Amino acid sequence: MSMEYMIPRQPPTILFGLSLLWPWKPGTLVVLLILAVLYLLGLRRVWACGERVEVWRIVAFIAGLFITALLLLTPIDTIARTQLFSVHIAQLVILITLCSPLLLFGLPAVLLRPLVEIPMIHAIVRFLTRPLTATLLFNISFLFWHLPFIYDRAVGDPTLYSVAMLSIFLCSLLNWWPLIGSLHELRRMNYPMQMLYTFLDGQPVDIYALVLILSMVPLYSNYTNPSQIGLASFTDQVVGGMLLLTPGLVDLGVMTVLFVRWLGQIEQKAKLDDERRQAEMALEEELEEEDADV
Repeated sequence: MSMEYMIPRQPPTILFGLSLLWPWKPGTLVVLLILAVLYLLGLRRVWACGERVEVWRIVAFIAGLFITALLLLTPIDTIARTQLFSVHIAQLVILITLCSPLLLFGLPAVLLRPLVEIPMIHAIVRFLTRPLTATLLFNISFLFWHLPFIYDRAVGDPTLYSVAMLSIFLCSLLNWWPLIGSLHELRRMNYPMQMLYTFLDGQPVDIYALVLILSMVPLYSNYTNPSQIGLASFTDQVVGGMLLLTPGLVDLGVMTVLFVRWLGQIEQKAKLDDERRQAEMALEEELEEEDADV
């Protein structure tokens, strides 16, 4: 008799039909630990040089890393991969609309500049953070992993699912860079171009969300929806599609902020031009008075 049948298996912990099993994901854990260690080493170097990083930035980075770990290393990930597609979408929405901005807000220029000043790294980073490159990488990654035949295989393989989630998450960091990256020399778009980037960038994911809602049939077959919840497969997919429209609302908020800043910039420029004209007129009047005195 094989050991598989000799050793009794422990039943999975269940709450309302949802699995509470903690996934073992060493690859994801290593990636998050590397990010944490690199951040701490960067802070140590900055402090050793007598420079400072704002406390709110450190809090933002830690919060982003903690929420990412909560989403990817707890039973949330198990439910998202095996039971509820809507939880998978919620997992992704939080990662790309909350965790990624928090991590970027936590990375000031003083931490990143020594790294990107290395010629080879600078060339790579400059290419990856170009608006067109960033949006293509994110949207292609997101849509590729959600092709039905690819996604069904990913949810059946914990390692492949981890690769999918990490690739989308890391691409979302690039995707946010043209808007909130701390190295201004690597994001030179003016406010109108940033608004256009924000609008166009979200269209592919919004179209995919509408496909989820309007398809009338479940696109993915490898989910086992808990009967205790009473959520049919297609209903679960519709809920996921509706959740996936949330980043569009975030984009609208971002565009509103950018528009207000653009108006402020125009007003400030007009004020400076007016002050310059007044100064020139005053100077001309002084010169005319001097000529009259002569």
